[in-house]
Amino acid sequence: MKNMIMPIAVFGITNLVADIKSGEAVYKANCAICHTVNGGRAMGPDFNLVSYRRKTSQIEQYAKDPYSLYKEFGYSANAMPTLPLEEQEFKDVAEYISSLQPFKEWMKK
Repeated sequence: MKNMIMPIAVFGITNLVADIKSGEAVYKANCAICHTVNGGRAMGPDFNLVSYRRKTSQIEQYAKDPYSLYKEFGYSANAMPTLPLEEQEFKDVAEYISSLQPFKEWMKK
């Protein structure tokens, strides 16, 4: 019984942590058609800019419910669709986007 508790605990903890590599795969499969990384032209904003301006929690919330924050972010309308992702995929893609810029606008004094 003791031998089973440790793997279960480790499995449970790893599922709570976002994974940047998995997030990149989610981005490529679901976001890349509308958003670029490192410049380019697309319908949505470049994710380097998003990463600079937004906290990870904001990115995750907006990805889950695009209508929840669009006015707060200064957008006059929302073109972002609601994505059919799993909870972990939202965490992963938000962590990936956030990882693109180590320095954030909100860190400025």
